[in-house]
Amino acid sequence: MARLVFLSLAFLAITGFASRCRATTYTVGDSSGWDISTDVESWARDKLFVVGDVLLFQYSSSHSVKEVNRDSYQGCNTTNVLQPSSNGNTTFALTKPGNRYFVCGNRLHCYAGMRLNVVVDGKVADGPAAGSPEAEAGGDSITTTTNTPSSKNNNPASLVPNSVMYVPIGFKSFVFVGFTCLLSWTI
Repeated sequence: MARLVFLSLAFLAITGFASRCRATTYTVGDSSGWDISTDVESWARDKLFVVGDVLLFQYSSSHSVKEVNRDSYQGCNTTNVLQPSSNGNTTFALTKPGNRYFVCGNRLHCYAGMRLNVVVDGKVADGPAAGSPEAEAGGDSITTTTNTPSSKNNNPASLVPNSVMYVPIGFKSFVFVGFTCLLSWTI
């Protein structure tokens, strides 16, 4: 009886742990996307970004996104960039804790508020979110662009896909902890 209770509790603990380990793909600006009319700093304020999360920038052809250092962010310097992109769909994997800075390639848009500072917490998500493109290393930053054109255009009524996708990750952890519990139970 005690073993059955122990196994039931272990199963519940493992299931709870596995369902909480997840990476998140955030669409910057939610349904408004990366646009001059979007207050992206307010959008980011209530979110907890962790290592393993992905930022998805969707924007029209009149915009671009450039990852820059702190000084370039503060001065809206769009010539000294770490990672540029202008295809309308760009992802940046958050690979390490600290500040990440993004600006629109149009300097006037940056001055008007089209810039984003993301603080990445030291916690680590268990794995990439499903549906997010595979990112490839590029120095300190990981950037990927997709070949799919953005659904974003200059019409504010157009919709961009939802902001957050949660995907349960952790099956390997589930199996490992379950196997360990079974081993300890038989000993």
